[in-house]
Amino acid sequence: MIERSHLNIIREVEKQGSLTAAAGSLCLTQSALSHAMKKLEMQLGTDVWLREGRSLRLTQAGRYLLGLANRLLPQLEHAEERMRQFAEGERGTLRIGMECHPCYQWLLKVVAPYLAAWPSVDVDVKQKFQFGGIGALFSYDIDLLVTPDPILKPGLQFEPVFDYEQVLVVPRDHALAKQAFVKPEQMSYEVLITYPVAIERLDVYSQFMLPAGVMPKRHKTIETTDIMLQMVASGRGVAALPRWLAQEYAASMAVVPVRLGAEGIAKQIYLGAREGDLSVDYLRAFIELARSL
Repeated sequence: MIERSHLNIIREVEKQGSLTAAAGSLCLTQSALSHAMKKLEMQLGTDVWLREGRSLRLTQAGRYLLGLANRLLPQLEHAEERMRQFAEGERGTLRIGMECHPCYQWLLKVVAPYLAAWPSVDVDVKQKFQFGGIGALFSYDIDLLVTPDPILKPGLQFEPVFDYEQVLVVPRDHALAKQAFVKPEQMSYEVLITYPVAIERLDVYSQFMLPAGVMPKRHKTIETTDIMLQMVASGRGVAALPRWLAQEYAASMAVVPVRLGAEGIAKQIYLGAREGDLSVDYLRAFIELARSL
């Protein structure tokens, strides 16, 4: 009873905002679209939309079908694209999602040798997702997720590929630069510069300051690593970053990495994928290469 065309219509009407716009997007006449949905409503015995003036509002049944469309259609489209690639002897595109701002520099070191080894595979990197990284994997918007904080879900598998230490980056002439490690209470005097991420997802908060009941003097957010470290070097604040990244910038900027706490904060970068895709040769090869570098 419920056909793929019905799900396409429901998704497109929600996306476009009207039957007329959806019909144009789907290359249908508005009457054909309306007829198809009225026939479905008769078969189901319930309305999919309620008319409110010139607008449409999904019923409870309609919202259920919209959720079904958002789950199933991306999978069908993904499968069809894979089948086309197999038929034409192509490999396709490896779509990588980033949930780790500073990991971009690490990723570049993996992508270059990967592209050389797999000339028939393109790589696309996405950093913003409508429903977050996990949602992007489930909705087939990406094939791999780079994250330091994996969330275990049925149907997904996360593999650690790189170990690193999270450190505090301070100006070279800062008093903390001469210390073996930073204590949580010392952060209350500092302006902390971070990426625009919720504080519960920032290790310097969740694993260092918040357990000690400490907050920084001020908190600023900056999107780009280069500008963030320029701010640190000019004495405008301090930042928490991976040690390997801080050391790279320390070679050309007046910044110094300092351990967070006596034991430090040990982290790992993970690559997450759908379990069913782990047998795809070029995806598996990317994971193995990332682990070897």
